[in-house]
Amino acid sequence: MIIFPAIDIVGGKAVRLFKGDYAQMTVYNDDPSAVARDFEAAGATHIHLVDLEGAKNGDTPNLDTVKKIRETTKLFIEIGGGIRNMETVDRYLSVGVDRCILGTAAVNDEEFLKAAVKKYGDKIAVGVDIKDGFVAIKGWLEKSQFTGLQFCEKMQNLGVSCIICTDVSKDGAMKGTNLPLYREMSQKFSMNITASGGVSNMDDVKALREMDIYGCIIGKAYYTGAIKLEEALEAAK
Repeated sequence: MIIFPAIDIVGGKAVRLFKGDYAQMTVYNDDPSAVARDFEAAGATHIHLVDLEGAKNGDTPNLDTVKKIRETTKLFIEIGGGIRNMETVDRYLSVGVDRCILGTAAVNDEEFLKAAVKKYGDKIAVGVDIKDGFVAIKGWLEKSQFTGLQFCEKMQNLGVSCIICTDVSKDGAMKGTNLPLYREMSQKFSMNITASGGVSNMDDVKALREMDIYGCIIGKAYYTGAIKLEEALEAAK
């Protein structure tokens, strides 16, 4: 299992939200590239970035921050947040990002999703953010008409190879992750599934590893010290 330590970016700073609420934001570091270098020093090979401003507005306001992380680390970089057209995908991949995560656009613009998968294959992932059973869009501010499992089935049928699934109710709450959801998904689908949201302790990491799930995103638990990255990386092997 791959551990993806996460950096959420607002205004060029590393932040965390509580349950996706922009009004409940904690700034952890003014320099996300320094955080990324800490991840690499701890032994991480991958990083998960979210441009929270992009998620709301659909552009790339923190591109310079992403470039700096690319220039100062050898980490595999995946990024999501506001990627709603091919120009944005091209821009991120051209500066050395390894994978782009489509969220709102995967729900609202199937033709763009198909075109992106056709052009870039496994460099395209889809973020499946589940709120009250349904897929949430636009920075988790709206709910779509799809249930999580319906949407995942659709994504698999469209040739998507990797999904990042977040239970919004668990995100940043430090109350544990939704293990039954990931177990069901890993049994139903052949895509690479990354678990995100609420991974709060080493028991969560070990339980996900035992499911043989592809990846696990660690966010707030790292920043609060509840999970030591070195220990999580060892447990994921």
